[in-house]
Amino acid sequence: MNGERILEVRGLCVDYGQGPGAVHAVTAASLTLHKGEVLGIAGESGSGKSTFALASTRLLRPPGVITGGSARMYFEDGSVVDLLEADYDVLRVLRWSQVSLVLQSAMNALNPVMTIRAQLTDALAAHEREISRQERRARAAELLDMVGISSDRLTSHPHELSGGMRQRVMIAMALALRPQVVIMDEPTTALDVVTQREILEELKNLRDRFGFAIIFITHDLSLLIEIADSIAVMYAGKLVERAPADALFHAPRHPYTLGLLSSFPPLHGPRTPMTGIPGSPPDLRSVPAGCVFHPRCRFAFDRCTVDVPSLAVVGGRPDRVAACWLHDRDKPVPAEVAAPEPDEAAWAASTPGPEEPVQQGSTA
Repeated sequence: MNGERILEVRGLCVDYGQGPGAVHAVTAASLTLHKGEVLGIAGESGSGKSTFALASTRLLRPPGVITGGSARMYFEDGSVVDLLEADYDVLRVLRWSQVSLVLQSAMNALNPVMTIRAQLTDALAAHEREISRQERRARAAELLDMVGISSDRLTSHPHELSGGMRQRVMIAMALALRPQVVIMDEPTTALDVVTQREILEELKNLRDRFGFAIIFITHDLSLLIEIADSIAVMYAGKLVERAPADALFHAPRHPYTLGLLSSFPPLHGPRTPMTGIPGSPPDLRSVPAGCVFHPRCRFAFDRCTVDVPSLAVVGGRPDRVAACWLHDRDKPVPAEVAAPEPDEAAWAASTPGPEEPVQQGSTA
């Protein structure tokens, strides 16, 4: 991984519906994905994770409407394409060849009446018309072998495969044209923990082998700690924190991130109570004034109910940003969101390079 940016999303706004009754699913969200990076996006169901990723690549279906922002993709030849402004012909070329997608439910994503071979070779036939049928079949067998599945399964249909094998087929399909960016939307949901571990290890090996970047979307923050280089946390359609994975795990700076980390049990060490997050996510048709998280935050004070916090650098590290007023007042920051950073070597190994903090507005 290096500091070279490959996808830069700025000020993305997405609504469901139009007019006064529109639901603001994503509000002024900005992220940068670097070459070879695994960027995790975490948050509760309905926080805007999938909407953000699908809108960034123009794959969002109605009634989703992109109302603002840009999503620029950078190529090795120096060219830049804004995916939100590109016409259909350009998008058709870029999809699968430069940006691919692994959906949450492989059983629903795969065509139930087509063999695995047919589904793998379809993408090759559409984008690489110059190669022969025999070459496409050989490539399909190579793709299955790459994700640890025997080529004997090429003649199988999706219902004849286990859940883990179907998900591996989706990963193989996503990598068929050697894209620069792979978006994975809850790729291990509904799989047992052993299969989850195997798929995560496979993803790490494939990333190291081919150098593609990954946007990994999940509600399970513990998964991201294992695979991600950096993590962005979303709540009610807004980005509330971004940090290197190791730093975020050991020293969260936003109360919502702290709540997510407190919601799953540690696998090692003494038993600790799981506190979780009280209450439920807000109705996006009527979000609270001020900080959208303040009704569920045990550290909230008067300013949180009035002003909307901006993403800003915390702790002096340019790639650690959080949207929380606790870091912008005269009183001491609560110890729970002011834990010491991990050691410098671990932090340096996990950071993709400085990124300018994103401003989202400072008042309601």
